[in-house]
Amino acid sequence: MIRGLLISAPASGTGKTTVTLGLLAALRAQGISVQPYKSGPDYIDPAFHTAASGRASFNLDSWAMPKDTLGNMLAHAAGADLILAEGSMGLFDGVATVGETGSGASADMATLMGWPVVLVIDVSGQAQSAAAVALGFAKLRPEMPFAGVILNRIASPRHEALVRAGMEAAGIRVFGALPRNPEITLPERHLGLIQAEENPVLETILQRAAAFVAAHVDIPALLLAAKATEVTIAEPLRLPPPGMRIALARDAAFSFIYPHLLEGWRQAGATILPFSPLGNEGPDDSADCCWLPGGYPELHAGKIAGASVFLQKIKRFAESRPVHGECGGYMAMGAALIDKDGVRHEMAGLLGLVTSYEKRKMHLGYRIAKLAHAMPGHASGSGLRGHEFHYSTILDQPDAPLAEVHDANGATVPETGSLRRHAQGGIATGTYFHLIGRAT
Repeated sequence: MIRGLLISAPASGTGKTTVTLGLLAALRAQGISVQPYKSGPDYIDPAFHTAASGRASFNLDSWAMPKDTLGNMLAHAAGADLILAEGSMGLFDGVATVGETGSGASADMATLMGWPVVLVIDVSGQAQSAAAVALGFAKLRPEMPFAGVILNRIASPRHEALVRAGMEAAGIRVFGALPRNPEITLPERHLGLIQAEENPVLETILQRAAAFVAAHVDIPALLLAAKATEVTIAEPLRLPPPGMRIALARDAAFSFIYPHLLEGWRQAGATILPFSPLGNEGPDDSADCCWLPGGYPELHAGKIAGASVFLQKIKRFAESRPVHGECGGYMAMGAALIDKDGVRHEMAGLLGLVTSYEKRKMHLGYRIAKLAHAMPGHASGSGLRGHEFHYSTILDQPDAPLAEVHDANGATVPETGSLRRHAQGGIATGTYFHLIGRAT
């Protein structure tokens, strides 16, 4: 049994990712092995967790993952001294309908796993009133374990004293108080945090965050507050791979794929062969399928359009073997991508899809799909669960729809994905949603 904690917050933007990274790095510096997890559909934070902790981080998702899958995911914690999970959005924020084991809210995960919640509260512009917020979060779901709070963005010693007085009166434990510190703020991108591999000063930021958290948080008290999970740790998860030798696009333009998928493919015996479209590389000719993850192709559209070796090789590959793309990878498989300035860039042309980033429109939420046609690793008629997050818009989609897609509330989603068959038996498929797993 491994003890765990879940770091959450009342809302996004309160600093919980920075606090989580600081804790991971500080604990690592103390020789404590911590297994990180991310609660909810996020493909950026786990890479930061991995950099801070030295252990691969994985997603846990109550809407998309059944209980046995969640238990399987805990196999990655073997040998760790502590589990530290980071929540997403606000603690109770999820969808209106229950999925596999919950609504996707971080509170679901804390309750399922028995991990006490440590709430990071941005106390800017308030003092004793912050205690009312903390008390509401502690009491809203009595079955959810609650440990206490970390106060963030403290303005002065007087401010801290007032906030602590309110928390003491409410019976809320304070594990630490963090002054404002712009030196450990992570830069942001148009879809959220910049990717870990794109940040050249990440190691410096992590060192500063570790020292900052160690100086202002009672880490020994946090460790004592952790509780052992009651979920049985099962065998490692084995997900159906799209092939046994998978050519995987992997660079700054194509990096958004859930870590548990890659691990599941490897556990099933598949070999992953990474290549870089931005480096003008094509899929390995020994591969039996190709997978293009999501990412930021719109920021690199000119370079992709000029990568003649990549375009030539992936077109030849797709003539006889399956190629699948998710979100950004789906866009790169299309005929063209129009960037934010309205410039059209020719893409691989494996599909007729034309997408535009010129007029931003957010598409966000869980997705459940029933495949009308087979895609790599999944037969026709299969149910899949995933998540969609992008700002691009489809201008033209002439190919056959890949699936019938609905959101978490059952409403039909127009982004159905695409399918096109090629001359020598190859098949090109793509979806805007990122695959998390099968629907039970």
